Amino acid sequence: MNPMNEIKKLFNQFEQASFEYEGVECWSARELQILLGYDTWRRFENALEKARESCQNAGHDTEYHFAGAGKMIPIGKGAEREVKDYYLTRYACYLVAQNGDSKKKEIAFAQTYFAVQTRKLELIEQRILEYERLKAREELSVAEKNLSGIIYERGVNEKDFGIIRSKGDEALFGLSTSKMKRKLGVPENRALADFLPTVSINSKQLAANITSLNVVEKDLTGSPAIETEHVDNNVAIREMLLKRGVKLENLPAEEDIKKVEKKLKKDEKKKLR
Repeated sequence: MNPMNEIKKLFNQFEQASFEYEGVECWSARELQILLGYDTWRRFENALEKARESCQNAGHDTEYHFAGAGKMIPIGKGAEREVKDYYLTRYACYLVAQNGDSKKKEIAFAQTYFAVQTRKLELIEQRILEYERLKAREELSVAEKNLSGIIYERGVNEKDFGIIRSKGDEALFGLSTSKMKRKLGVPENRALADFLPTVSINSKQLAANITSLNVVEKDLTGSPAIETEHVDNNVAIREMLLKRGVKLENLPAEEDIKKVEKKLKKDEKKKLR
């Protein structure tokens, strides 16, 4: 058979075998067994178990990617019996192919087929996370601008505002702003938040918004009172995160937000062409 025709045949077989289960694209493990050229379930189940282990070791939910299911098969004279089956996500299929016998042409094709599709999904997910981080950074800027506007009217100058923000960082991260910058490798002339992960940015934003609210509600004036309020809010957020096992100061730095913004704008221009 012509190689291209063989590829097209395999492609169509994999596409036609897919179905939607609870809104997720899936493949039956029993059908995948046949598509991957395994003559018995016992041989195929070995690759399946290795794939489940790989999924678990990668920190993913095996119950989601390898959903247990039953399949009815004929046993003669019109009778049927139920056998074990799984509904596999595209990622699960990719792992099965990776753990299969690469000498089989079906496995070799499946490794490429599912890897390409999985990579597309990974890129989409990455773009979504980048948009969320950029949005969070913009919202933090708005929150801090709003806070500065409120406290400037209450006897706090620009220098004092910088000190209040720094004290807030120390309460939130357990380290001063300058120490956090050194730890994460942030240039001295750049804002710490430009290199923080989304959860850290959102934490800073929440603290700033609470401070803005309470400064007005409590009618606070002067740097000492407002600084205490801001520190207390950051401490409260830190304590909540620690209870959930999150230490913000231990999270790695993210890509420079300015580079992320340029990349996303470039992608948008490509879409408009």
